[in-house]
Amino acid sequence: MRLRSLMVGTVTAALALSLTACGKSSDSGSGNPSVDAKASFEAGTTMAALNQAGKIRIGTKFDQPLFGLKGLDGKPTGFDVEVAKLLAAKLGLSADKIEWVETPSKVREEVIEQGKVDLVVATYTINDKRKERISFAGPYYEAGQDLMVKKDNDKITDQNSLKDAGAKVCSVTGSTPAETIKKYIDEKNLVLFDVYSKCADALKNNQVDAVTTDNVILLGLVDKSEGAYKLVGKPFTKEPYGIGIKKGDTKFCQFINDTLKAAAADGSYEKAWKDTAGKVAPNTPKLPETATCS
Repeated sequence: MRLRSLMVGTVTAALALSLTACGKSSDSGSGNPSVDAKASFEAGTTMAALNQAGKIRIGTKFDQPLFGLKGLDGKPTGFDVEVAKLLAAKLGLSADKIEWVETPSKVREEVIEQGKVDLVVATYTINDKRKERISFAGPYYEAGQDLMVKKDNDKITDQNSLKDAGAKVCSVTGSTPAETIKKYIDEKNLVLFDVYSKCADALKNNQVDAVTTDNVILLGLVDKSEGAYKLVGKPFTKEPYGIGIKKGDTKFCQFINDTLKAAAADGSYEKAWKDTAGKVAPNTPKLPETATCS
């Protein structure tokens, strides 16, 4: 009787393993999305090449709390990171097959053009200038530029108050917010660094009066400051975040767009948000309408 029970248990375990191997394998225990183990693509496409290679290189930020922040284990975490994992899973690649490449704002087009990454998910605003060099899939999120100040600063109330306050404002080299803020301040009062964490340090040390970038990035910095900073809370632009890929790769673009739509429909997009940025901004955003691939 005992022998029969052991045999039944062994068969049951083997059956469970075989079921996992077929179709989608789950990384649910680690919090990662389920991998499409049956993923198959048209020969000659970027998707087929990545699937066959069994690995993917993804550019993201390492200094953006809630979107792309390098953890103590050396791996990045955040909404951008989770979106990237969803794309990899649809390619048949588990999260451990992703090589994360730190990609600050000023080098995003460069790393795509030089083939150092296969795609970039890094709070990457879609605009015409960038589309001259690379293509975008998405958008997958729409942010808005805002201001972060010290919690006791009542002089800076919106972007129009900056010039009267003689405010020094910090942003990142090569970013859309750095260009936009020039409309509202004397250019001599614009301070630029390569990453936003240095802007936060400059605010702490009174080297600048405000930091400007997209509101969700600032929310992460505010959250990390333990009450030292606050968000002005008056966004003055619309910043559609896209996924950067090699220029003209329309089939890869369409694959990404289809994957984003499927993620919005099956709840995995919502999970990605709630596990990351949703801890500070609990209302899950609606996936924006994706643009035509070109």
